[in-house]
Amino acid sequence: MDSMRLCCVLVLLIVSLVRHPALAVGGAGVLRCDFPAIYNFGNSNSDTGGISAALSEIHAPNGETFFGHPSGRVCDGRLIIDFIAKELKLPYLSAYLDSLGGSSIRPGGYSPFHLGIQTSQFIQFKSRTTALYNQLSPNSRETPLLKTRLSRPKDFSKAIYTFDIGQNDLGFGFQYTTIEEVRLSIPNILSQLSQAVHLLYKEGARVFWVHNTGPIGCLPYTVIYQSKSGNLDQIGCVKPQNEVAQEFNRQLKDMVYQLRAQLPNAAFTYVDVYSAKYALISNAKNEGFVDPFEFCCGSFYGYHIDCGKKATVNGTIYGNPCHNPSMHISWDGIHYSDAANLWIAKRSLNGSLSDPPVSIGEACYHPNNL
Repeated sequence: MDSMRLCCVLVLLIVSLVRHPALAVGGAGVLRCDFPAIYNFGNSNSDTGGISAALSEIHAPNGETFFGHPSGRVCDGRLIIDFIAKELKLPYLSAYLDSLGGSSIRPGGYSPFHLGIQTSQFIQFKSRTTALYNQLSPNSRETPLLKTRLSRPKDFSKAIYTFDIGQNDLGFGFQYTTIEEVRLSIPNILSQLSQAVHLLYKEGARVFWVHNTGPIGCLPYTVIYQSKSGNLDQIGCVKPQNEVAQEFNRQLKDMVYQLRAQLPNAAFTYVDVYSAKYALISNAKNEGFVDPFEFCCGSFYGYHIDCGKKATVNGTIYGNPCHNPSMHISWDGIHYSDAANLWIAKRSLNGSLSDPPVSIGEACYHPNNL
């Protein structure tokens, strides 16, 4: 009875997942993978509510552009993971603490240890969901409806597992350690990721979609605090930070190749999101955006105010959001806007920046079969 009551409460917090076979015929006869769920592991760029559910509420104007209210996302609207869900015809993700269907596991903080926490949360989540599913009485009138709302045990091996890591770990290092120390920390960060993938594989995960990290040196926050004479590139980004991000991505790609060899029954797609983001920042005005180093919400200029808060200093109000977030690449100096995320998603989900060159809808195919 307690399990049934808990299930009834939690099921109100999610939307049902449409059940599909593993493969379906799409347009022009192209075979596509029909994933029953997405499980997302990552930093605040892909957090759909973990911070808000577990730590502190994310306030307006976050969410104003698309959802019309704060949605747990540090953005005026949607994240890249939301466009992944839309492309796969799945519901937008909710936080791990708020859902029993596909979810965004609590975001990594500023240490690779946090990915271990995310993995542990997922394993607990899978265990509890499976137990609830199996405990449902076949004689109860509510059982058929509840079972359509819960992830079926077999769906965990058919889901897609997405990763977006690096920015928080590297960014924190840039603040508190030297460039060389951050560079030396990369193998440890990636070791934690490799361990997480192996644990998820043991839990049945078979399809992995891995984003590399973006050009951290191009974030307005980085440019404000880290730029100095001689360390900017031709478009105004901080070169040392971007060079470390590129080294992280080189090692990440090597690790993905190693994982393919170690786990031959899994499908891994490495996605070069860095190139998409750098291309957008390089051509901001041609793509309809304002100066890429401007941001819409909050303030770092002279007085630090987080997005969603305001302060008046010497008669100047800091923290007011802009009136046109769709023209800004950066939402708050660190995270991308809804419009920028849409632009990046269009160019990173179609396979043109992927290794192997498959779209998100074809990610279940093994490289040997391409």
